[in-house]
Amino acid sequence: MKKWKLAFLIMASFLLVFVIVTVFRTVTVKSKQPAPKPTQAVIYEDAAVAHLSEAITYKTISYQDRSKFDFREFERFIAFLQKSYPTVHRQLELERINDYALVYKWTGTNSAKKPIGLTSHYDVVPVLTGTESNWEQDPFSGAVDNGKIWGRGTLDDKIGVLGILEAAEQLLKEGFAPNRDIYLMFGFDEEIGGDEGANAVAKTLRDRGIEFEFVLDEGGAIVENMVPGVVQPVGVVGISEKGSATAELSIEGSGGHSSQPKDHTNIGRISSAIAKLEETQFKGDLRGPGEDLFQFTAPEMSFGMKYVFANKFIFEPIIEKILLAEPASAALIRTTIAPTIFQAGEQYNALPEKAAAIINLRLMPGDSLEEVKASIEDIIEDQDIQVTLTGSEATKVSSIDGWEFKAVQQAARNVYGQAVIAPYLMFAGSDAKHYDAVSENTYRFLPVQINAEDLNRMHGTNERVSIDNYIKAIKFYYEIMKGV
Repeated sequence: MKKWKLAFLIMASFLLVFVIVTVFRTVTVKSKQPAPKPTQAVIYEDAAVAHLSEAITYKTISYQDRSKFDFREFERFIAFLQKSYPTVHRQLELERINDYALVYKWTGTNSAKKPIGLTSHYDVVPVLTGTESNWEQDPFSGAVDNGKIWGRGTLDDKIGVLGILEAAEQLLKEGFAPNRDIYLMFGFDEEIGGDEGANAVAKTLRDRGIEFEFVLDEGGAIVENMVPGVVQPVGVVGISEKGSATAELSIEGSGGHSSQPKDHTNIGRISSAIAKLEETQFKGDLRGPGEDLFQFTAPEMSFGMKYVFANKFIFEPIIEKILLAEPASAALIRTTIAPTIFQAGEQYNALPEKAAAIINLRLMPGDSLEEVKASIEDIIEDQDIQVTLTGSEATKVSSIDGWEFKAVQQAARNVYGQAVIAPYLMFAGSDAKHYDAVSENTYRFLPVQINAEDLNRMHGTNERVSIDNYIKAIKFYYEIMKGV
């Protein structure tokens, strides 16, 4: 046999084996979705809608300057909760921490088991000055129109507070008793970090020796057209949130007249450093929660996409290149760099003696502040530029293998039977990070189905939620309380 024929046969054999193995891996991928058990929750829609509508009218606004808080509105909101949910307030223990953080304890039939916690926040961000006229409905009207409830907090996050309380009120009226203690915890300053709210609650409970099996906060949602190859909406449950850090690059040196500039000015050197950082970026790596997302969604993909993700060990470089092409998916697999502030100069004809830039970074789980700082210094290659880095690293990664995640997943499937429920990495911050100190696991999930426009409305103009979404959110909390 001629050598070229032998070589061809060998290559063909290898190709055949490759195809058989990879196709076999593809067709044997099993779904990670539990079968839905359609919820039997009975929710009184008119009353529930009226409650959320009224809740929006209370201007519980968080300001970076805490002296601007109008705590009369917070008191009015708390009084509204007491009036609207009488059974909850009659049968559950309520404690106020730092006056406005609310902790309800629902004693279960077996308090020896570790409790679970459901948390949301009732503070909202301000409406940006000058945008009021852009709203189709007044942002604090709570208007109900065309099947939607309008106003600040309908998505972030009074819907969570009222959804939890509506579900608890209904379960109590039905005579339900949970299997373990359930804590309902509502913060009042999440939008500015949660230091006096969730952080104080977590410290109080830790001092009492209370440890949760899991805490569920807002975060991911059920999103349409999120994952390539998956036609169903995907419900993403945050199992960790990226760290947030601020890097300052600064340089000082002689200034002088602009008529005799050096070849490399302070502004030029800082600009060059930023350009190098943006050009180089941090390395992408499909690992951790990002990898988990695709493990859960791959079985539901079209064959071509499923083939690629089922054989990640072969196609990982291609997958990472595709993910890095879009900002949203790139943020899933790498620490991100976002220059946000540049400071230099006061006079058009004078060289500034100092230049500085501020860069916001969102850190992947496993990336330390020290490593990130060292990487920045290596990339910019300018020893005269001082790099300081402050902030927080990513939160711990919660389990996706235990009953805790499965309880969240099952409750979501019971309400949204067609959705694919998967873990993911949350990019923004939440109160959940504070509960890491007192909980085995912290999950982040807002049980509503939304699109890209809805995401932009959360802190923007025309925030609103459909009545159907709100009722389904209540049913989700009903299912989660019954399921634990």
